[in-house]
Amino acid sequence: MNIFIAILLLGIIIFIHELGHFLLAKKNGITVTEFSLGMGPRLASFVKNGTRYSLKILPIGGSCMMLGEDEDIEDEGAFHKKGVWARFSVIFAGAFFNFVLAFVLAVVVIGAVGVDYPDVITINEESAVYEAGIREGDRIKSINGKSIHFGREIELNFFFNPVTGAPIDITYERDNKTHKTTVYPKPRPSFYKLGIQYSNETPEAELLALEMGFPFYEAGIVAGDVVTKINGTPIVTGKDMADYFDANPLTENALDISYRHDGEERTVRIEPRLVENNYELGRFYNVYRDKVSPIEAVKNSFFEVKYNISYTIQSIKYLVSGKADIDQISGPVGIVSAVGNIVDQTEKEGAGIVLLNLANFATLLSANLGVMNLLPFPALDGGRLVFLIIEAIRRKPIPKEKEAMVHFVGLALLMILMVVVLYNDIRKLF
Repeated sequence: MNIFIAILLLGIIIFIHELGHFLLAKKNGITVTEFSLGMGPRLASFVKNGTRYSLKILPIGGSCMMLGEDEDIEDEGAFHKKGVWARFSVIFAGAFFNFVLAFVLAVVVIGAVGVDYPDVITINEESAVYEAGIREGDRIKSINGKSIHFGREIELNFFFNPVTGAPIDITYERDNKTHKTTVYPKPRPSFYKLGIQYSNETPEAELLALEMGFPFYEAGIVAGDVVTKINGTPIVTGKDMADYFDANPLTENALDISYRHDGEERTVRIEPRLVENNYELGRFYNVYRDKVSPIEAVKNSFFEVKYNISYTIQSIKYLVSGKADIDQISGPVGIVSAVGNIVDQTEKEGAGIVLLNLANFATLLSANLGVMNLLPFPALDGGRLVFLIIEAIRRKPIPKEKEAMVHFVGLALLMILMVVVLYNDIRKLF
């Protein structure tokens, strides 16, 4: 059942992407030879108005094949016969439609569950942010010049930009007035760390992310695994795990961690790692959602799409910089696993909550697909857009055979990456 839901979710996102190409191609008078969902041999197809519509056997990917896209053809409906900006709009439309889908899904989710405004709800009087003048009830507006709209954005900012001894400029709002302050992080005493991220709101103690080089990651545990016991103490919810660590601060002593990996119970011994020369601001931001009006839901949905786009871009930079391992990339199998976790963890709360969580996940997936397709890499939409921009600057197209060769090399590299990602996904299952 989870596989079917994942395929349906991916299918909708891919369909919307290809629909963007299709509609703009039709609007610009370009002949679409085939519109398909899936890859490989056809399962079913029919022809209407000169276009073959196909459903293919492999439930990943899709295509909108246009006449004269990769070759010179003397036909007014050929892709290459149209102007540069007409072709640009057709290629760009796929990603744009994904962003539109992400926006629509965000409206549904935010309209139902609300917004996690970046409000200060609790603050330690000895923390660096308190000493900088920030108080409970303040709303964070920007950090080092970067706009903030959600509590999650603060968490994301400090994940990709860890706190050091450097001062941090924060803009906040109090009583409808904007204030600016500079926060000077405080040296943090040496402490022990496991390198995990989780939420105390989840119905299970699911690991949301793991840091490279830290004990959980090195033990082979992966995001999505669920902690069930710590040193023999049963752990049911995320809050149970938070309470355990509050009552039993980490030391150099090893921990026996029992966890569930795709339904299989496992136990490992983990030694916390000592972290020195660390700085902190103090916990000060909200992660809980408040109900909002329909107008606020629509407005914040734009920010939600921006947040997901930013998350994807920063994750790519994080990977390219070598701070993350390629093993952390997930493909279709990983998506099926994530969908399964969402369904399993929320099905007791009712179908409505399951659908909202899936819609929230689909928002990220759709924005992610849009960004990934716009990367300036050969064979991707972004690579094709680069050639069109070069053509607009040169006022003449690059020879088709040269462009085709570049895209062929890019496609080969993408296929290799897909194999590596698929291998990683399958390896994580066992």
